Amino acid sequence: MSAHDTTPPPIIPRERLDFGLDGDIPKHWLDNDPFKTRFFDAMSTLFPVGEKFFITCVRDFKDRITDPKVLQDIKDFTRQEAQHSMLHTQYNNRLKDQGIAVDAILEGQEKRLFGIIRKVFSREFTLGITAASEHITAIMADCFVERPEIFAHADERVRALYVWHAMEEMEHKAVAYDVMQDVAKVGYRTRISSMLLVTLLFPYHVFRIMKHMLQADGFTRWERTKIWAKGLWWLYKPGGIFLPMMGKYFSYLKPNFHPWQDPVVPSYEPWLKLLKETGNPIEAGNLLTAQSLARAH
Repeated sequence: MSAHDTTPPPIIPRERLDFGLDGDIPKHWLDNDPFKTRFFDAMSTLFPVGEKFFITCVRDFKDRITDPKVLQDIKDFTRQEAQHSMLHTQYNNRLKDQGIAVDAILEGQEKRLFGIIRKVFSREFTLGITAASEHITAIMADCFVERPEIFAHADERVRALYVWHAMEEMEHKAVAYDVMQDVAKVGYRTRISSMLLVTLLFPYHVFRIMKHMLQADGFTRWERTKIWAKGLWWLYKPGGIFLPMMGKYFSYLKPNFHPWQDPVVPSYEPWLKLLKETGNPIEAGNLLTAQSLARAH
């Protein structure tokens, strides 16, 4: 087992949560901003097939595992990812009603991940892709819950969906990595080259889908140019979305890296407590955001 510095939290599949996704959520639900909204919407369309791919790539090595703790972790990871896929599918059905070509996006994703990547690359490399993707989603999850200003002016239902998804990404962030290191015995070169592929493909596909979404929203070419200019600055400016994550991103390149060298974020325990007390993920998300904003000021 790779060395890690903190005790991981238990992986808890949470089922039958109601996020009110069939309600009257505004089209541009984040800051009334088309770029910010469609950035998250584009990721949402990638999740269902992506989660299925991750589950498949981890289960490739299940027969080699005898440790009951690792087998239980894989089972809980699978249940969490299946829930994420199901709820993002429910959300994505809303996007279809807005004229977004969700089915074509899903078909393209299915073809790329299962028809090309799993046919071209080894099982070890596709597990590397999974571990790399899980690292990126975990550090993005850290960012979105620890910087409450990002979701401060979001629709409460979609915010609650992303907060829940983020917390569970943190819980299972080391499952694929541990299978890769301890079971598949993937070498450093494969670990890094698979991360490089994910680093290139993830933003490429998110931006490609966003381009379609902003066209479907009916913005003129000039309006779209302004939306992209302002939005890319939001993503890439100093102190924006991506640059503060770079330290955690590059930690993956350390030969002795392990996901649990980085502990769960401070808002994890308060969220667990709020969810338990309220039994309502929307209320828990609202209270967590209010607490975090109060602390920030």
